[in-house]
Amino acid sequence: MPKCARRITIALAFVLAACVTVNIYFPAAEIQKAADQIVDDVRGTPEKGKPNSKEGANSSFLDGSRKFGIGPGSAYAQINIEVSTPAIRSLRQAMKDRFAALKPFYDRGSIGENNMGLLDIRDTTPLSLKEKADVTRLVDQENKDRQSLYSEILKANNLKTESLPQVHKLFANSWRGKSQQNWWIQNDSSGWERKR
Repeated sequence: MPKCARRITIALAFVLAACVTVNIYFPAAEIQKAADQIVDDVRGTPEKGKPNSKEGANSSFLDGSRKFGIGPGSAYAQINIEVSTPAIRSLRQAMKDRFAALKPFYDRGSIGENNMGLLDIRDTTPLSLKEKADVTRLVDQENKDRQSLYSEILKANNLKTESLPQVHKLFANSWRGKSQQNWWIQNDSSGWERKR
């Protein structure tokens, strides 16, 4: 009997360890949610109602295991994507302040959201020389702030730098998905299209 009990204990330890490692690597859903909130904030989009509880998100076994401080809840709690550092708040505010100057260029088709979470200049033909200089300056500033924001999110959440391309993609989903109709967006195949 002791041999059987030892095997059960070892098997249970492996199961719990497997549960813990599942969510440690990269919290894509939480970063996507944070990206959506940031894009809404920057563009002044009203947020939709937020659910008050996370019921139904996990099985009853996992919920019960959290009561004892084991399972994915204890490992997952170490990653807090909604952390708001001074650097992140400053970058969000700078992008929010800049959006009013960028919006006319979105509307005219001069700029678009690429598939890496950055802005690209699309067509400056109808722009005056001053407008061309303005859009170039604004896009450079915006992309610099977006790059810094993505890096700060990694830093604030103790994620590895290898995760940066994933953060770019998740933010690209938000920027493109929340773009207005007729704004230029780059699809995942690198083709450009008007948002419908």
